[in-house]
Amino acid sequence: MGLSTAFTKLFGVQHPIALAPMGGPAGGALTAAVSRGGGLGLLGSGDGDREWLARELPLLGDRTRTPWGIGFLTWAIDDRAVEHALEHEPRAVMLSFGDPSPFTERIRRAGAALIIQVTDLEEARRAADLGADVIVAQGTESGGHGARRGRSTLPFVPVVVDLVAPVPVLAAGGIADGRGVAAALALGAAGALVGTRFQATAEALVDPSAAKAIVEGSGQDTERSRVLDIARGARWPSKYTARTLGHPFLDEWRGREAELAADARAARAYQEGVTQGQLPPLPVWAGEAIDLIDDLPSATALVGTLAAQAEEALARAGKG
Repeated sequence: MGLSTAFTKLFGVQHPIALAPMGGPAGGALTAAVSRGGGLGLLGSGDGDREWLARELPLLGDRTRTPWGIGFLTWAIDDRAVEHALEHEPRAVMLSFGDPSPFTERIRRAGAALIIQVTDLEEARRAADLGADVIVAQGTESGGHGARRGRSTLPFVPVVVDLVAPVPVLAAGGIADGRGVAAALALGAAGALVGTRFQATAEALVDPSAAKAIVEGSGQDTERSRVLDIARGARWPSKYTARTLGHPFLDEWRGREAELAADARAARAYQEGVTQGQLPPLPVWAGEAIDLIDDLPSATALVGTLAAQAEEALARAGKG
């Protein structure tokens, strides 16, 4: 039957499911696999690193003829990164975490759809005023980075839907199976943006140990913190924290972020621990819904599975 929404109609895709453009994991192979499966794959270019893009973008041309897009960390890019991405004619460009206004007109002129992720109502109003074609409402259950003082997905999404109507909204945060997709639609969203679930797939650019940790992990073992960003020397603005699985540095420095930031020896100890294999090379970004993840399927097949589960969940709800 299929689930037709404003999102599927806008992009001409089969299912109301988009890949979160996770910096690192969402490479060309994963993006192409999601698009082939009938969703919208979004390449996770992060800060627009030319070397990374030169390696991953060709995989899209080789592996999919369906719509795809690219996502940026807005605080970390400049005009050159956006211009370079637009040369490859993505169907959509997604901007997250920061002021999108310097880039919106250039994206529109190129004919790409503008997707803006928001973490509070002020950002949602701003995104609508800027003419976003799609707005992503991210709840705090999401893996990876999000607002330090954000809101949970369940109450946040319908408020954003009402605020920005008729702009289509995608729900993000804590969605790892078709029931989550169905819940997003029931809240008034036009689809779901899914991250952690797609990290645990055959095509994701993640270390096997990270995929294993997600499959075996529990949502109660995740937490939001700035500790690992500070220890890694990451330049993320302080208003954004990252949800990860447990980590030795979290246990050692939890609640002592200011002290950690001022301790150069701690930063060196972190890097030495990574170099010597005593610490994982990267934090394991993971959302609260990882309890629902127990396998490593192809992302192409996973899109269809999520859509079928969503249809079943909505049918069951209708019979109630």
